Amino acid sequence: MESLPLILAFDTSTAACTAALLEPDGTVVASRDEVIGRGHAERLVPMINEMLDGHVPSRILVGVGPGSFTGLRVGIAAAHGMAIGWRVPLAGMNSLALLAASAPPGEGKIAAALSGGHGELFVQSFDRKKMSASGPVQNLSPQAAAMKVDAPLVVGTGADALVEARHSGEALAILPSASRALNLPELLRMLECKPIYARAPDARPKAA
Repeated sequence: MESLPLILAFDTSTAACTAALLEPDGTVVASRDEVIGRGHAERLVPMINEMLDGHVPSRILVGVGPGSFTGLRVGIAAAHGMAIGWRVPLAGMNSLALLAASAPPGEGKIAAALSGGHGELFVQSFDRKKMSASGPVQNLSPQAAAMKVDAPLVVGTGADALVEARHSGEALAILPSASRALNLPELLRMLECKPIYARAPDARPKAA
């Protein structure tokens, strides 16, 4: 009896280094969720090798942001290298959608908010049951986000700041889990494998 094709999903957009090996129906074969801060480059590949235990996945899903510039570059570069080495298909997934999908299941709207530097937030709203996007990815101050985001539940590292600025709702400071990757609709996990930065990088070229 042939073994089922396995999907490798991982995300390095936040302080979490998260990876999972999934069956096509979403069954979790193995998963790792570690809060490592800035050490993605050192930890990601060993974590994946431990989890695969010699198996080769049939395809790869990688979080493409928005989130940490450095983290995104590490994850996407690793995904491209693995896809080439294993000769398997590669697709990107919306990291804010993965964050929202990592919350407890429920009804209504949910918003994902990540601290994006300079006191601003990366935010996006979703339908909590279908996990479809109900608004675009935005980079806003907490005050501006409070005027645009009406989801009663806000999750992520920027959730407290948004809920405090809005004076209403519930904040849940969770991190994304790759084990929830197949909870995303195809539209949010069949993206081009390049970073969604949502704002310009801090480093700018010097004027000539």
